[in-house]
Amino acid sequence: MLVICPGSFDPVHNGHLEIIARAASLFDEVVVGVAHNHSKKYLFSLQERVQLVTDSLAELGIEGVGVEIIPTGVLLAEYAAQRGASALVKGLRSGTDYGYEAPMASMNRHLSKVETVFLAGEDRYGGVSSTIIREVASLGGDVRPFVPQVVAHALTQRH
Repeated sequence: MLVICPGSFDPVHNGHLEIIARAASLFDEVVVGVAHNHSKKYLFSLQERVQLVTDSLAELGIEGVGVEIIPTGVLLAEYAAQRGASALVKGLRSGTDYGYEAPMASMNRHLSKVETVFLAGEDRYGGVSSTIIREVASLGGDVRPFVPQVVAHALTQRH
């Protein structure tokens, strides 16, 4: 069974990687789909985000996971159907995440019959988000406990 772990991953952090690793232990094939939304402002380019995910997976020894770009202008549900995915895998930190993700899961199921599997994130990553990581790093804070070394280095180089 092929599943897709979608996200913008700007940058990827340990909470993302924990969900990806668990998905890899549950499903036959896992693809991390890196998305780009033209209305968002990213710290890292699409290619940089793909490389950071790839390097982070290697750094942490998470094997058997592919990394792909979700084509711009294509709905996630369409991409999943084109790839033959059975499900999308999303991590949840809180009820707020569920409130945001549940309507999208319903729409994706309506559009392409793809299911969404929610995995509860580990408590230690409950307050971690890419937005917080970027902000803390931009102000010189230490984000090393929350990201792989390759990401910490990229953030240091960027700021």
